[in-house]
Amino acid sequence: MGDNVAMQSEYDVVIVGGGHNGLTAAAYLAKAGLSTLVLERLDIFGGAAVSAQAFDGVAARLSRYSYLVSLLPQQIIEDLGLDITLAERRYSSYTPLPGSNKGLLVDNHDATATANSFGSIGAAADQAAWTNFYAQTAKAAEVLFDTVTKPLARRADVRAALGAASESDDLWQMLFERPIGETIAERFESDLVRGVVLTDALIGTFAPNLDDSLAANKCFLYHVIGGGTGDWNIPVGGMGSVTNSMREAAERFGAHLQSGATVTKVGDDGKVEFTLDGAVQTVAAKRVLVNAAPAELAKLMGRSAEPVEGAQAKVNLLLSRLPKLKDPELDPKAAFGGTFHINETWQQLQSAFDEAAAGEIPSPLPCEIYCHSLTDPSILGDELRASGAQTLTVFALHAPHRLTEHFDNDELRARLQQAVIASLDSVLAEPIEPLILRDANGELCIETKTTKDLEDALGLPGGNIFHEPLKWPFAEDAEPLETAAQRWGVATEHANILLCGSGARRGGAVSGIGGHNAAAAVIEELLGR
Repeated sequence: MGDNVAMQSEYDVVIVGGGHNGLTAAAYLAKAGLSTLVLERLDIFGGAAVSAQAFDGVAARLSRYSYLVSLLPQQIIEDLGLDITLAERRYSSYTPLPGSNKGLLVDNHDATATANSFGSIGAAADQAAWTNFYAQTAKAAEVLFDTVTKPLARRADVRAALGAASESDDLWQMLFERPIGETIAERFESDLVRGVVLTDALIGTFAPNLDDSLAANKCFLYHVIGGGTGDWNIPVGGMGSVTNSMREAAERFGAHLQSGATVTKVGDDGKVEFTLDGAVQTVAAKRVLVNAAPAELAKLMGRSAEPVEGAQAKVNLLLSRLPKLKDPELDPKAAFGGTFHINETWQQLQSAFDEAAAGEIPSPLPCEIYCHSLTDPSILGDELRASGAQTLTVFALHAPHRLTEHFDNDELRARLQQAVIASLDSVLAEPIEPLILRDANGELCIETKTTKDLEDALGLPGGNIFHEPLKWPFAEDAEPLETAAQRWGVATEHANILLCGSGARRGGAVSGIGGHNAAAAVIEELLGR
């Protein structure tokens, strides 16, 4: 969609890309009184954070790409007057124990039941270690999440703050100096428990269990600090409700939003070239904010960029009901009420990494399942809701973009979809396929997105959901912080071009942080406040 306001030839700020960060930046900038234009290639705004009726004739609006929210600060919601409701999930996770009908159920509301579940899988000794470990990450969350909408702190200052919070340097060492896998292997005995903890270090990140590069540490950090608690919540109404509210805020404050505008060139002089309705147009700005990956910015400026790799597959399903579990005493609503881990033990994760690194689709494929409709049935039509239908979102780990070198995308998509179904079937008491509903054309209500699909549809290089490898949420001690853009972690080599997406420092996930910080830098530079 685009509005009917005549486009100007010059703006204070032009934003390339109308995903959630671009919309957040536009709202802040327009609220500050700066003329702001958002150019979005697609017909709708929201980028990867959208809802869609994915299956023909079926009244279910799925969060098609992004699906949970943790890192969106309450400050942004309040500053922009966003109408967003995030629902907590009672259960943290359920993980079946391979070769048995038992599993680990972590109940956020019942510590005794959780302790008993640890005991039922022979991991009673790990229950105390689990509690202590996550008490430590909670301290990190309290310290770090408060910094993400402020100018960058220095490494030494963050280390000191974490040391003060934990009364030792152990927390700093665990998160920032040693591979997180080493700590997990030392702290926990159970192969299953180790795997459950490690998964937060591998979402969208292709790394071995013991990762000397610390890429897994960065991924883990962002998964445990959100909201100061590390909780991951369901956006009521679907992910589209989040970005629709952001779009409405940007329009309410006076930003000009233009969809169907494909940016083809960004100049270091602040001029942006784009096509709209088949015509080439140019607009000038004092500042250009790029809500696209740094690699995409390089292309728009006629330069080369280092290759980027994502590492996941995403599968959406609509079921007639929740499947039966191998444990007949466990209510499927509890198992699917949080994150359902399948084939993600420590050994399985390492084996899957090794297979994928060799160009093979892992077998079994490690997967995580989320059931949005259990917490928020509003995404289903009345008839579906009454029938007991449920949505499932499956996020498969260790499906890196390099697999596209061995399979064409149609074959890869089909193979990954079958691998996901096989992985599901391996831990359930009944096959999943007979439970999948059919659309108006008689086709199964299942869609699979590969890294190539994400690259083609959303412009994510290599399908990387973070735009590029994640960075630490602080500045190095000797790093220059002379400009506002540098201080806010949104600088490029050009003073008038700033990053405002997931590729900015402290970017990644549905958070609005990149947009907030880029807007803050521009407001400081142009308005002196």
